[in-house]
Amino acid sequence: MDYENFLHDLVAGFGHWFEDEVRLRDGRMTAELYPYTALFSPIQVNRLKLKNRIVMGPMGNVCMADETGRPGAKMIAYFAARAKGGVGLITSGLVPVNADLDPSITEPGQLSVLPRIDRSRTVYAGWRSIAEAVHAHGARFFIQLTSGLGRVGSPECLLKKLKPPVSASWNPSFYMPAVPCRPLTDGECRRLIAATGQAAADAKALTIDGVYLHGHEGYLLEQLSNPAFNRRTLGKFADWQAFGIESVREIRARCGPDYPVMYRIDLSLALQATYGPRMATVHPLKLFQNERTVEMTLDYMRNLVAAGVDMFDVDLGCYENWWLPHPPGPMPPGCYLPVARLVKTYFAENAIKANTGLDVPIVAVGKLGYPDLAERALREGWCDLVMLARPLLADPDWPNKVYAGRVAEIRPCIGDQEACLNEFIKGGHPQCAVNPRAGLEDVHGEILPPAAIPKKIAVVGAGPAGIVGACTAAQRGHTVTLFDRAAHIGGMLRPGSTARIKFDVANYVVYLETLLAQTAAQYTLTTRLGAEVTAELLKAGGFDVIVTCTGGKPLAPHIEGVNLPHVIHAVELFDHPNKAAGVEQVVVIGGGEVGCEAAFFLAYELNKQVTVVEMLPYFMKDTCTANRGYLIHYLERKGVKLMNCAQVRRIGPGNVTVTHNVSLSVPDPYVTWQVVLPENVKNPLARPIREEIQDILLPADLVVLATGFAPDDALYEACIALHAAPELHNIGDAFVPGNIFAATKAGYAVGRTL
Repeated sequence: MDYENFLHDLVAGFGHWFEDEVRLRDGRMTAELYPYTALFSPIQVNRLKLKNRIVMGPMGNVCMADETGRPGAKMIAYFAARAKGGVGLITSGLVPVNADLDPSITEPGQLSVLPRIDRSRTVYAGWRSIAEAVHAHGARFFIQLTSGLGRVGSPECLLKKLKPPVSASWNPSFYMPAVPCRPLTDGECRRLIAATGQAAADAKALTIDGVYLHGHEGYLLEQLSNPAFNRRTLGKFADWQAFGIESVREIRARCGPDYPVMYRIDLSLALQATYGPRMATVHPLKLFQNERTVEMTLDYMRNLVAAGVDMFDVDLGCYENWWLPHPPGPMPPGCYLPVARLVKTYFAENAIKANTGLDVPIVAVGKLGYPDLAERALREGWCDLVMLARPLLADPDWPNKVYAGRVAEIRPCIGDQEACLNEFIKGGHPQCAVNPRAGLEDVHGEILPPAAIPKKIAVVGAGPAGIVGACTAAQRGHTVTLFDRAAHIGGMLRPGSTARIKFDVANYVVYLETLLAQTAAQYTLTTRLGAEVTAELLKAGGFDVIVTCTGGKPLAPHIEGVNLPHVIHAVELFDHPNKAAGVEQVVVIGGGEVGCEAAFFLAYELNKQVTVVEMLPYFMKDTCTANRGYLIHYLERKGVKLMNCAQVRRIGPGNVTVTHNVSLSVPDPYVTWQVVLPENVKNPLARPIREEIQDILLPADLVVLATGFAPDDALYEACIALHAAPELHNIGDAFVPGNIFAATKAGYAVGRTL
């Protein structure tokens, strides 16, 4: 097999996969293969039997333990909810084996945002409680151990602790490439190996069922076991396989032959497949040209099995192409099933067995929350287990619902990564955009509190805030009427699910329709669509509570020509794609997430030539790095022109006049191998942007405005003035235009407390 072409074709295909109708159907929440016999068959891993083939993937439990690293009520309730939901194996997020050797792991004062097992015996009770809670529901629990963060840890340790980050060799920090990461000494590597064995022995003593080594994505174990990062020339660990193999041997020496060991690995960093010729010219990519090939990875995996690994899960990518190990919504369903099949075939052809004599199970990862696709992958032998991470954030009961054939009731993951990934990057802890209880199971009990005094409630607006709020209130015993002027539910989710890459959002709209229908059938909830609602009508209705969720209205910039007939808002484009018929050149004003998704839709689905104009230095500045990287990378591949530090001055009948800063100090808009730092993190080494202004005339048969939204709170203000009800609430985009995460959270909070 030509592995290099395999990787290039796979990565290139992620930009246009949706042209295949069969693959699009894979992303639907259907129940055609029910009953799911393969998903719910047991499997043996070493001496441990798992009750089914569903693995909860690791998601960093950032800020879910206390500041000493001890798991508390939040983590226990979080894992217990997924165990109760029917998953066979649960894995934790990464847990450092030694916080002293990697200064990026802890904050000053030895405070930690990560759970720890190395600190002292004071953290042990939390891990025992997690294992006990998971076991009580018949699930198994593996702890994911990391050697450290290395170059992908926070470089702030250099300022806060006066200690540089560490790595396998002299490597640049991912977050601030000007900050060097020093090489670990051989002695420090041996200490990390010993700490790995100790952490595994402690986990076994704490009744944790197995350990799971975090060897992918460019974390410290990967840095030491991939020649892209490990460029050592002297000592034992110049052999890039040595550190990982010795870590596994140390676990076996401390825990014996029967304790399960799982290893998370990438088949390839896929940097060459992603960036091609840039690998030879761009700093820091050119440092990483000597990445581990697929052949080298397969050989390494064979040797890891000989050392004692029982099971693998396999993906692609690292931080420099972050959308690969963190597949966002636009990535295809089952994106890494070909990777799992390749490894499984290699193991079978080479008769590679675990030391127990058993086959080595291969766990497939990457957007597998679609029951029929997951079942088919197992039936056809592409993998042995399927790993679900974010789908189990969205719906902890995914396994139980699938087993019972209640697929329509599954709350689907939408892949926006705003709450699960971006939230903890911005200082929070993992949550979920569509599940308001995720990460808050310790705060919000599973059973809704019944209404102390049943009320008559009007909810205006059937977007995510309104639907979640209305259903939550009705389930508590209130009498609820849900109004919307449109003929269908969904609000901005409707245009937001038009593009084929937004298939996950389309699934969510279908779920909300099911939720409304089921709630209306069981509780006192009436939906009135196509209804124009006024404050006078609501007051006449005699409601005790009015909740306005009337959304936002698109903003139009103060630009000459903005009212010309060929100028439309992005919402109009998605609602009426025929408005782009007959045009060739399109200019999108606004390079936020909506603008870039509109550009992607125009370029890939409508085959237009597109230019996106953004006044800030960075496109999609506040979007999750994985989602941002995916869109920018594949917009570039399609030839979409991105103009940052640019402002539209005038819109003419067939053109747009743009003032553009063309200074070489302006950030390259196509850079996806570096991250945009949050505003509260200052990079003291950043170069200032100078000005070199030019006026540019762009051809434009169509101009699409993606310049944000303002709250549409007129009804709320009218209700206040009229005293339309004793209690008024204004939530969702009608309060602050944001995202689905903010809307569902607000709807649930109001519905739960009325």
